[in-house]
Amino acid sequence: MTGAPDFRPLDGVTVLDFSHVIAGPLASFHLTRLGATVIKVEGADGDVMRHTARGMQTYTALNAGKQALQLDLRDPAQLQAARDLAEKADIMLDNLRPGVLDRFGLDYASVQALNPRIVYCSISGFGRHGAWADRPAYDHVIQAMTGMMLLAGTEQDPPIKVGFPAVDAVAGLLAAFAMLAGLRERERTGKGMLLDVSMIGAAMQLMYPFTCETLTNGASPPRLGNQGYSGSPAADLFECQDGWIAIGANKPRHVASLLDILGLAELAQDPAIFPDGLSLDGPASFARAADPARFKQAVAARMRDWQADALEAALAAARVPVSRVRRLHEFAAAFKLDPPFALQSLGDPDAAVLSPGLGFRIA
Repeated sequence: MTGAPDFRPLDGVTVLDFSHVIAGPLASFHLTRLGATVIKVEGADGDVMRHTARGMQTYTALNAGKQALQLDLRDPAQLQAARDLAEKADIMLDNLRPGVLDRFGLDYASVQALNPRIVYCSISGFGRHGAWADRPAYDHVIQAMTGMMLLAGTEQDPPIKVGFPAVDAVAGLLAAFAMLAGLRERERTGKGMLLDVSMIGAAMQLMYPFTCETLTNGASPPRLGNQGYSGSPAADLFECQDGWIAIGANKPRHVASLLDILGLAELAQDPAIFPDGLSLDGPASFARAADPARFKQAVAARMRDWQADALEAALAAARVPVSRVRRLHEFAAAFKLDPPFALQSLGDPDAAVLSPGLGFRIA
């Protein structure tokens, strides 16, 4: 199934996709799921993701439902076939380094001369302009460059990479968003356009609250470890008897419920921690403590008396945001039982890869 049967807003849209690995294929994956016809053009050696068992699963997940075509652009006849496809396409997508397709006359200016209505989306590490435009990039390199590695952990830790290709994923989503906007603008004006999507731009979007702070005040944010963005002393990671639990007790009422469940209600009236008491009637705000270390020490000590599952259930029943720390396979098992999104089976039925689909569904 290439999309929800009753939700195919991109029926009739053709995408010529010269992308590979993750960011570009993820972008066109979403267009496929929305009903577009995606023609994925690979070079003579194919997409690099085909060549390992783990990569092949990723390849299947990102490219199911697309039409695959191998073209050696150094061959004049095959290059002409690519140009013929570009002439008829609505969208052209690539995530090669800027200039690679230019050598074959498949740059935006050349394609636009053939097809004035083309929406041409180029994904690269650093964008099409500037001193770094021709540099290659990978996800973890962008994480290092943009400061992302020095947001995780604490000031005493070495740089920490986000444990999955987060920048690639956001770059793909950003490109899909840009291409949909480009199609809408073409409907309005009748003209195509060149869309320039970069991995560094995606990283800035991914870190949006911190990015805005730094651009405004010129300083990098401190490394907060596992503390929640709110800064509440009760929004953090705590150790239980049998594992870890993440608590998002951001608001005073959350903190009060947490303390009641832990049998620590007296802390709400401790003047060393909450000089004015833990007010539940004041204006909406995040909880703050005068002595957060003392608060966390008392809470952490009491949490070690709890099993993580039992504490999660008690806090969830009290409407406190909470989760036991799970591995991905543990969450996936629960996700299959009660999926908030429509699961889709991709690829060969005998070797199907399960996908969370579009990430949303029509309710």
